[in-house]
Amino acid sequence: MAGFVTGTIMFALSGRDRQAETQPAAATPKRLDIPSLNLKAPLMKLGLADDGEIELPPFEKPAMAGWFDQSVVPGDSGASVIIGHVDTKTAPAVFYRLHQVKKGAVVKVVRSDGRVAEYKVDAIEQVSKERFPAQRVYVEDGLRLVTCGGAFDRKTHEYLDNIIVYASRLET
Repeated sequence: MAGFVTGTIMFALSGRDRQAETQPAAATPKRLDIPSLNLKAPLMKLGLADDGEIELPPFEKPAMAGWFDQSVVPGDSGASVIIGHVDTKTAPAVFYRLHQVKKGAVVKVVRSDGRVAEYKVDAIEQVSKERFPAQRVYVEDGLRLVTCGGAFDRKTHEYLDNIIVYASRLET
């Protein structure tokens, strides 16, 4: 599932407000709920690996998604990114049906402080990993759900595209 991030991630992150990095987050995201897909997934924290790529949830935990800890906590202002696998070698994973989510669907993120951040799906995009829209995903305000999709390259054992769900925060 390599290719989520290229050197553009560092460029994209360098241009955003770093205030959140200087203060510890008061809360962390704990669970992702997408009622229209009957999806409830625990969330783990993901950072940057030594090679500059975003860490991915372990394949051994296919039902788990991960929150990129250099993005904002869902419910706060800014870009918040959640990543999950589409499948493993043997079975579907947490975001197997993500491409089926519809515009207008509600996405909820349960936080450790008891709050629930609610979002409305604005758009779903399938894009080549070579043209990954880092600015739109990692900088622009809203929740982003990212997984692999499109054709599977059996030589590299990777999908060629990403499926990205863009969602804007609902005021509750």
